[in-house]
Amino acid sequence: MAKSPEYDTQNGKQHPFHLVDPSIWPMLTSFAAGLTAVGGVMYMHDVEWNGFNIGVKGLIAGFVLLLLCMFMWWKDVINESIVQKAHTAIAKIGMRYGMMLFIISEVMFFVAFFWAFFSASLFPVDGIWPPEGIHTIPAFDLPLMMTMILLLSGCAVTWAHHAVLEGKQKELQQGLAVSVFLGIIFLCFQVYEYGHATFGITDGIYGSTFYMATGFHGFHVLVGTIFLAVCYFRSLKGHFTKKSHFGFEAAAWYWHFVDVVWLFLYVSVYWWGGGDAGAVAH
Repeated sequence: MAKSPEYDTQNGKQHPFHLVDPSIWPMLTSFAAGLTAVGGVMYMHDVEWNGFNIGVKGLIAGFVLLLLCMFMWWKDVINESIVQKAHTAIAKIGMRYGMMLFIISEVMFFVAFFWAFFSASLFPVDGIWPPEGIHTIPAFDLPLMMTMILLLSGCAVTWAHHAVLEGKQKELQQGLAVSVFLGIIFLCFQVYEYGHATFGITDGIYGSTFYMATGFHGFHVLVGTIFLAVCYFRSLKGHFTKKSHFGFEAAAWYWHFVDVVWLFLYVSVYWWGGGDAGAVAH
């Protein structure tokens, strides 16, 4: 029986599975992530050496290295998909399962922060939540606007997804451009919010849980925005078709996950846990 042309690549592969070539990028990415984490911890503890805040330098160096690794690693993956045609239908099934498991792990990551917040708010030490002296951010002020921005960006991603399924490349590019723009606007508003908050991460359990939960969500928005920006530039090169667009599909899944987490944060932390109607006695 004749072999399927999909599997008869130039290197003589006679199976539908994708065996990746050796790559240095996973190891370098791990090193960059570790450097970023260590730099962040030292920055929070104001670690200095010869008058220099080495935490800031480590944080910046690690993040720049992370971006470099992301660029080079994704470049190799794109080459596997577009040039080598190695992403067969069977290989894409594995990619989908991998992305699903990754998002599930991210869900459990945020469960820890929600658990800490609800544990502290449902059983407050002083019987009052939010704690005395904490002036929370009104839920129906800037956070509501940020919620609308993020939901609108999710709509733009869905628009782009329908466009690629219908072969409308121009609308795909427009939808991705809008979603990236709104992601950047959301991040700008979050930075503004942090700059004008009256409490810090060291101001008790409320400050700790608030900044850890919303801060890590903001980091995920940053990653998702970069993910979508890569998809936008790939769409300009015509990499996505009706039958082959998993790179964009994975970005869309991730972005919708970010949307859902923010909805839980808004309702739980800003609205219910923020005590807009005043401190709640327990």
